[in-house]
Amino acid sequence: MNIMGKVTAIVLAAGKGNRMHSEIPKQYLEVYNKPILYYALHAFEQSQVDNIVLVTRQEDIAYCKEQIIDKYGIQKVTDIVQGGEERYWSVYNGLKTCRETGYVLIHDSARPCIGVERINEMIEEVVRIGACTFGVPVKDTIKVVNEDGYGIDTPPRRYLWQIQTPQVFEAGLIKEAYERLYNDTTAGNITDDAMVVEHYMDRTVKMTMADYKNIKVTTPEDMDIARIFLKA
Repeated sequence: MNIMGKVTAIVLAAGKGNRMHSEIPKQYLEVYNKPILYYALHAFEQSQVDNIVLVTRQEDIAYCKEQIIDKYGIQKVTDIVQGGEERYWSVYNGLKTCRETGYVLIHDSARPCIGVERINEMIEEVVRIGACTFGVPVKDTIKVVNEDGYGIDTPPRRYLWQIQTPQVFEAGLIKEAYERLYNDTTAGNITDDAMVVEHYMDRTVKMTMADYKNIKVTTPEDMDIARIFLKA
């Protein structure tokens, strides 16, 4: 596998996690006596990425360094940067540290069940394709509803995928996409990195089969599911 430049993982941990109904941000809630953030960092530590950029709230930087990175010996973290009000500004802040980087993996810390083998597969995929994201085909029928809550369309399920992270890109591609987003005063609701590339670079992003265990911990019920998967 011929990789030009470093492979950097940007791990996003700047969210507040309001849907968890907890005073503690969800990335710091503990599963088996370790914070959720630890599991994502540990997976990237064991993978083929060269370095990790952690993006978190300003007030959490010291805690992350002392109580997670130093405590558990996470050696690939080269930068800890402050996040923004929105997810995409956190990504942009992380991208600004990616010097001499050839490829970037962007991952939500609230997905603690990501596997090392899957990360390595994504690195191989991005070298071949240039822009790809993890996802899984949806299992349920999806309805499009109007403002009054009435169903108005039922898209064919075979075309629908549930997107996960990491999302992986050539560094130059994702950096330019976010620069254009940064300078766009009319930017709308951006919920993932693939949207930024698709919209600003007119580039399609390959869907790569992920794992249904790679859940995003968003609600209290998700904590129970994560415990099962992490124990296994």
